[in-house]
Amino acid sequence: MAALFITLEGGDGAGKSVLARGLADRIARVEGDVVLTFEPGATPVGAAIREQLFAEEQQLSPWAETFLFLADRAAHVSEVIRPALARGAAVLCDRYMDSTLAYQGFGRKLDLGLIEQMNRHASAGLTPHLTLLLDVPVAQGLQRARTARRDRIGRDPPEFHRRVAEGFKRIALEAPDRVRILDAVRPEADVLEAAWAVLEPRLRRSGYRSR
Repeated sequence: MAALFITLEGGDGAGKSVLARGLADRIARVEGDVVLTFEPGATPVGAAIREQLFAEEQQLSPWAETFLFLADRAAHVSEVIRPALARGAAVLCDRYMDSTLAYQGFGRKLDLGLIEQMNRHASAGLTPHLTLLLDVPVAQGLQRARTARRDRIGRDPPEFHRRVAEGFKRIALEAPDRVRILDAVRPEADVLEAAWAVLEPRLRRSGYRSR
């Protein structure tokens, strides 16, 4: 059985965490190991970084913010993702390198080429086999996010989040073999079924079989 690395991406309020849990539950019903993880904060050092990144009172420059996300990723890949893949697990990750490119590159207007280069270093070249991009209108996503939580990045103006959304679309256009766009306006159950329709064939090709 071959390992499989799947990432979930999208703007604030897209429903990634809910979908990740639903997919992990589905994968758990078939033969094989599944690891559900997230960024930032899935390691001890990452938890400390997350606290600083999302603290409402925290003031960070765009590059300071970027380096914190990258430090979290470096620890996450070495301590969680690669060990899980090495034992043949399916890894489901809520946010990964595309979020850095979309939020800090397109959203903060930082150098895209430099962020791509730093992403490669922080991830040690580890690219997902499949990325599910949850697409939801910016205004609707922000409204959902406001009901769930308030954090420093979530308080950025709508113009910032529109740039992020456009960034994700650009990423999808440039990596059509890896990134699949899902309509996240639909009910959660429908989004889960659409995601599973994309993911299940990949699982079968990797050697996972329904019980």
